[in-house]
Amino acid sequence: MTIQKQTRVAVVTGASSGVGKAAAKALAAQGWRVIGLGRDAARCAAAEAELRASAAPGAQVEMLRADFSLLADTARAAREVIAGTDRIDVLLNNAGGVAHEMRMTSEGNEASFVSNHLGPFLLTQRLLPLLCATAAVSEPGTVRIIATSSIGHNNCPGIDWEDLQRTRNFSTGGAYTNAKLANILFTRELARRYASLGIVAHAMEPGVVLASNFVSHADAGMQRYMATLTDVAVTPEQAAETLVFLATATEPGQTSGGYYAQCKPAPSSAASQDAATAERLWIESEALAARAGF
Repeated sequence: MTIQKQTRVAVVTGASSGVGKAAAKALAAQGWRVIGLGRDAARCAAAEAELRASAAPGAQVEMLRADFSLLADTARAAREVIAGTDRIDVLLNNAGGVAHEMRMTSEGNEASFVSNHLGPFLLTQRLLPLLCATAAVSEPGTVRIIATSSIGHNNCPGIDWEDLQRTRNFSTGGAYTNAKLANILFTRELARRYASLGIVAHAMEPGVVLASNFVSHADAGMQRYMATLTDVAVTPEQAAETLVFLATATEPGQTSGGYYAQCKPAPSSAASQDAATAERLWIESEALAARAGF
């Protein structure tokens, strides 16, 4: 495939609302072509109109629908992305959130785990050939994969290989923090495996964002807890600043495998830094995707 030098392309998941929409809007305003993905068709249509209205002259914006709780839908969305562009400069794996109950999907996965980790894992794998092809003709350090994790990952002591999807003694908070730990471990393994091919990978924490769909899907207990954090809450636009920084600034392109908060390197848990766990999670995630036929 021959890639012509052209407008930089960002694929942004969770772009129909909240932090993802704010990041997509900021990139479009800088002249990027933005391919956004969102779960709800109506929100996608509204977000597309809003993003186009604020985009820089000549910038392109399009929204695709994708339900990351279903690997089949994730794979379909990946095919649509690949069919629509000959390059991807940045992939922002931002979609995710907390559920109000345990739900097993038709593919046999727990919805929180697949929405927050396994779906983004599959999307990334499907888009990696195009990301690598773009990196081969781009300035070093400019092709990046960024994951939105959470400070909540600190509350997960580690990956339980006997219960990877946390279906035993399920709690919405436990499932969420487990998946957010997985986001960082996946990022570390991405950095290890793909640095030689020019791919930069980082994870970030957005802070407490109350004005998003994250809170609306939580159970009553988590909604009550989140309501106590109004004094430290940030807007989606403030949270998105770190995503945009990691996508565009020079400094993040000089390293890989980092964890950031408020546009600066930040500490992450000991469990998130275990290289053997990161490698095994990759292998286990591939096996889960293969079990579902992907």
